[in-house]
Amino acid sequence: MPEMEEGEDIEQPLTAIAEAFEELSKWRKKEVHHIRLDTFCEAASLVSVLFRCLGLAFKFAELEYMAKLQGLVEASKTCPTLEDILVLDVASDTVKTSGSCSRNLRRVRQGLDLVRAIFEQLLSSDDTSLKEVASTAYGQVCAPYHTWAVRTAVYAGMYTLPSREQLLMKLNETEQSAEKKMKRYIAASHPIIEYIDKLYLSRNITLDW
Repeated sequence: MPEMEEGEDIEQPLTAIAEAFEELSKWRKKEVHHIRLDTFCEAASLVSVLFRCLGLAFKFAELEYMAKLQGLVEASKTCPTLEDILVLDVASDTVKTSGSCSRNLRRVRQGLDLVRAIFEQLLSSDDTSLKEVASTAYGQVCAPYHTWAVRTAVYAGMYTLPSREQLLMKLNETEQSAEKKMKRYIAASHPIIEYIDKLYLSRNITLDW
């Protein structure tokens, strides 16, 4: 997989994201029950556009997500599957080491889960402001693992979030079309996030980091 182009524009990013994760989730129906790392990285790279659309409040999340994802892109040259990452890092006792592929995978997984949580909050609220939606999603998924300084900066940035209407315009969607695609992503990403968690738990690696 070539190095990612961060500034690449997609006319309807929600469509691309939903389709990519629906395709990725088909691994469960195949004989070999592993997710290819390069295919995972391609799908995950599409998600960064949502962080960009949310602006300054999620700039840190975007930068961290893209840096960790680029690390996985490099790893995909020698590690065919997500499981291979854990096998190698467990063998070298570097699972939780800064910069390790297993740590990068944990952070990218959190990014995917953050998008899921944001979508769920959007679907359960008609609020024109995104502050409560984003704050709740961030608090559920990322805040427990971030330092006080990062949490403070993120929450302060919530006041710079676009309105619900502005977000939909940036995504080139209507309320109706966005709802359908968000539900598709939520459904398709859930088993993938669960699969990643099991890669750690099956090796007696807790998820509290």
